[in-house]
Amino acid sequence: MNSNKTHCLENQNIYKKLQINHTRNKQQDHTKLLDEAAASFCYESCKDEYWNPEEFSLLYGTPLWEQASPTQRIILNQLYWVAYYSQIISAEIATIYFNQTSAAGLYAQEDFRLVCDTLDLESSQERAHINAFRIVANQVEIALFGKRVFSYTMRGPFTETMVFADTNIWKRRWKKLQLQAFGLLSSDNTFLACQYFTVRGVRTLNGKLVQHKLSNYYQKHPNQETAPIPAKISYYHFMDESFHFNSSTIISHDVIHCLKPPTSFEKLVANLGIRGCQQDHYHFSVAINGIFWYDPALYSAVYQILRSPVFNMSDAEAKDMMRQCFTQETEGLHRSYKTHTEAMESYKVYLEKLDYLWENNRQMSIMAANSIPKYLEIQKQAFANFLRS
Repeated sequence: MNSNKTHCLENQNIYKKLQINHTRNKQQDHTKLLDEAAASFCYESCKDEYWNPEEFSLLYGTPLWEQASPTQRIILNQLYWVAYYSQIISAEIATIYFNQTSAAGLYAQEDFRLVCDTLDLESSQERAHINAFRIVANQVEIALFGKRVFSYTMRGPFTETMVFADTNIWKRRWKKLQLQAFGLLSSDNTFLACQYFTVRGVRTLNGKLVQHKLSNYYQKHPNQETAPIPAKISYYHFMDESFHFNSSTIISHDVIHCLKPPTSFEKLVANLGIRGCQQDHYHFSVAINGIFWYDPALYSAVYQILRSPVFNMSDAEAKDMMRQCFTQETEGLHRSYKTHTEAMESYKVYLEKLDYLWENNRQMSIMAANSIPKYLEIQKQAFANFLRS
């Protein structure tokens, strides 16, 4: 951080914030508990119970949920867990890489060690999270379907972060180039290194809103010792991520003000990063409330689930059920749109004090442009294409 004497007192306050957050994260580190939980996970032992609050189930509030048997509803609840944390894996792989490039961008500053030690601890925790999520997802999908549906083989940090996105080969290549370029820039630019945590904070903020509710399921369980292991993992993960969100906020809101004002180029890159986040979070999913996936990209996965022994639908039955779930207004759609709106409003509050942002980023104009009528219009057209293909 800048050693300018005019900022001395402010820097001491910031240093204390960072120190408290880092110390408490070390003291409450859930890595050992996560590793133990993952190592002891056996799908057979908890396959007959909910892992999340009921409303956090795959396609909750749609005709599929309404017509599902009690056993099928439990599986839909578990599949939400698998799908949700498969997305988190993708985000955390990228986080591990950009934690390190951003730490490199802070090397030239005084007192950089505490920030870098914080990021080292967080990256280690992310690896434990990824391992736990993968163990559970792999067992569940193999047991139910004999193959992957929402999960995937390990990927690099330059892959499209959204697992089910509105993308194609050219968009993926362009996204990869953007991520590689930002990694290079942030590793040699202190402002952009700090500004990465603005993007990380925004992305973590949406997760924090949902994961708090997921973690409550374990906290309110009548017997935490016998609670399903995936619910424990949700809780342990949320506790770690709370400290990660704190460090994102301190670095992007406090540390950044110890630096000289950003240049026009730095402002441009920073704003493009926030704009990219808006684009990633433009969509909302009736299938997975809280993950901003592009539902047409999910059609194939949902079709496989409906045709599997879990639901045992015919081709015609599966397609008709998908039509009802994706192209019609449902309670599930309104719930997902509400989550999208809540996330957008929380992003605005998080960003309001950053004076280098463009107005359309400050107002989240791209995200705000989406709506339920637009969602339904996209689904009707995309579903017609799905039937033809």
